[in-house]
Amino acid sequence: MSAILYQTSLLTSAIFGLAANLVVFSTAVGAAEAQGQKPIQAPITGSEDLGDLSQPQQALAQFYRGFNTRDLKMIDDNFAHSDEVAIDNPLGGIRRGADQPHAMYQGVFKSPADVHVEFWDYTIHRAGDVFWAVGRERGTYHDGDAVKSLNVRTTRIFQLINGRWRQMHHHGSIEDAKLLGDYQSAVRSAASKTQ
Repeated sequence: MSAILYQTSLLTSAIFGLAANLVVFSTAVGAAEAQGQKPIQAPITGSEDLGDLSQPQQALAQFYRGFNTRDLKMIDDNFAHSDEVAIDNPLGGIRRGADQPHAMYQGVFKSPADVHVEFWDYTIHRAGDVFWAVGRERGTYHDGDAVKSLNVRTTRIFQLINGRWRQMHHHGSIEDAKLLGDYQSAVRSAASKTQ
């Protein structure tokens, strides 16, 4: 009988512990919403002052500067050097590992598609040593001689490591199936011609 009570007590403790963690997490996540946070419309282009990379906006600006100037070293510096890094986007699919951001963006940068984007309509949320930015990317890419518009829903997750924000995860998706297919075709076919 006491073994059953002991197991029930452990189960109850585990449930209450899980519930307490969920309350703490949802409180941190909901704090921004409770303050009435509205999406920021002023875009992050990468031309901003990078100043203090311990600030979320500067970490985002560093990524977009690296992307829009085709600076692989800056992209490498922006991402964490960890096998926990994960990327899921329209060009690279799901990639995991410390070397994957470099490999994926190197392919994009070699492409004559000349993709440029800015991050806008976003919110930034923080819980302890993690922040995530949820918004949209808009920009252009070249498909032969044609310049086409690009619209991507984007989430980027950063972790504070040694006083600097390092990107741990990127997820991007394109809602318009035709745009997705055209974009993938332009970047992939152009990249394969340069190899």
